Amino acid sequence: MGLDFTAIDFETANGFRGSPCAVGLTKVRGGRIVEEASWLMRPPASYDHFDYHNVRIHGITARDVAGMPRFGELFPEIGAFIGDDILAAHNAAFDLGVIRSGLEVSGLAGPGYDYVCTVMLSRRCYSLVSNSLPFAAEEAGVPLVNHHDAAEDARACAGILIDIAGRNGANSIAELYLSLGLVMPRQEAFDPARDGLSKPSLAAISAAAGSGAALVRPFQSGWPEEGANPDPNPDAHPGHPLYGQTVVFTGQLSMGRPEAKVRSAELGARPESRVTGRTTVLVVGDGFVASDLRSGRLTGKARRVLELHERGQAIEVLSEGEFLQMVGSFAAAAVSA
Repeated sequence: MGLDFTAIDFETANGFRGSPCAVGLTKVRGGRIVEEASWLMRPPASYDHFDYHNVRIHGITARDVAGMPRFGELFPEIGAFIGDDILAAHNAAFDLGVIRSGLEVSGLAGPGYDYVCTVMLSRRCYSLVSNSLPFAAEEAGVPLVNHHDAAEDARACAGILIDIAGRNGANSIAELYLSLGLVMPRQEAFDPARDGLSKPSLAAISAAAGSGAALVRPFQSGWPEEGANPDPNPDAHPGHPLYGQTVVFTGQLSMGRPEAKVRSAELGARPESRVTGRTTVLVVGDGFVASDLRSGRLTGKARRVLELHERGQAIEVLSEGEFLQMVGSFAAAAVSA
């Protein structure tokens, strides 16, 4: 069995992950890209409004997808392209969540998928201060020109996985995971007649009905409240990218830091209030994006992270958008990494 998989990347219309408006797919056989596909689409009905923050990042508007098939109508073609392949995605919790939530709010069944997260593999195999897609792609030798173009992002994800397999002498995904001592995660099949809805979908349905929180919360000025540091959930899934991480927050977030700490602890992370030698992840608010690491627009905590990284500490910086993808929140715009 060769290095065979399909890389996938979604862009979403708003902060709910079940609002896909574009998808890119890259099929790899024997470690080589052999086929690509991409589609624009309308998100599922009632979840198809376009938030300013998302449009500003990926450039797709409601006008661009007017008249396009909705996600539920297009999913048979997406599923046919994937077939029985292992899926690869950069921050797979988000992209697999898009599939699951999109199916849930469309009332459609879907298959299960074994999947690979190239964010987690990048952490294991590279030494980067940010494992965002542009940084990891550059390390893999596949620089990303048009980040947030779904087709290009999927191609970059494929290149990262090919590079990591090569560095580890692996001829298949199974060999790679065996060499790294990892167990491949799986998203189980969904049947609306049998299975309950996920938390993100339930929250979005409640919000759409007018009985839940707004999809975008207003920015709150003033010094952020730290709140308590809850213990990690011992029953969290070890395959989640926040599992086992020690997380610190800096800058203004669209959700309060106490809520962010609870969300991360539920997923197996240990939240703390200041950067120390234990810190492995710093989440930066204030509109931070990974490119700010090069421009120097950083908080004091982020500068401290750069210093620790240069000294050899395994520590990385996440934007709030990347964090929101990982926790499955729709509190603010969530776009692909």
